[in-house]
Amino acid sequence: MEIIMLQDVDKVGDKHSVVKVKDGYGRNFLIPKGLAIIANKANRSRLDEMLRQEASKEAKLVDAYKEMAAKLNGQTLKIAAKAASTGKIFGSVTNVQIAQALKDQLGLEVERKKISIPDEVKNLGTYSANINFHADVPATVAFEVVED
Repeated sequence: MEIIMLQDVDKVGDKHSVVKVKDGYGRNFLIPKGLAIIANKANRSRLDEMLRQEASKEAKLVDAYKEMAAKLNGQTLKIAAKAASTGKIFGSVTNVQIAQALKDQLGLEVERKKISIPDEVKNLGTYSANINFHADVPATVAFEVVED
C-alpha cells in the first residue's frame, strides 16, 4: 500500500513523502491516527498543493533562519559529560544534547532533526555540528565537550 505521510514518523518516512507500507500497518495505524493518507490520484494532487504551501511558509521563515544562523556565528557551546581519566567520555554526544544546549545557553529552539554531527564524539575536546535551518541557510556551531 502506498501512502502519503502527513507527519514525520521514525523508520517509516518524512512529512509529505510517498512511502510503501504493509496494508495492515497503513489501514489500522497510520491512517486512523491521522499520520498518513492513501496515495490515490486525488490525494497525490492534494500533495502537490501541500508542498507548495509548505514551500511558501519556509520562504517566509528564511529571514528568521538567517538571524538564528548569525546568532550562532562565533559561539561555542559547552556540553558536560562524564569522562574517564583518559579523556574518553561514557556514551557519546548526540544531536539531542546539542539541541538542549542551544536552548539553554543561547535561547534558540532548533529541532534535533536539523542538527547533524559529522564526527563521532567519544572524547573530551572541541567539535563542530552542522545545522540545516533551510537549504539556503546552512550554519555551523562549535561545541566543547567538558568533564562533568
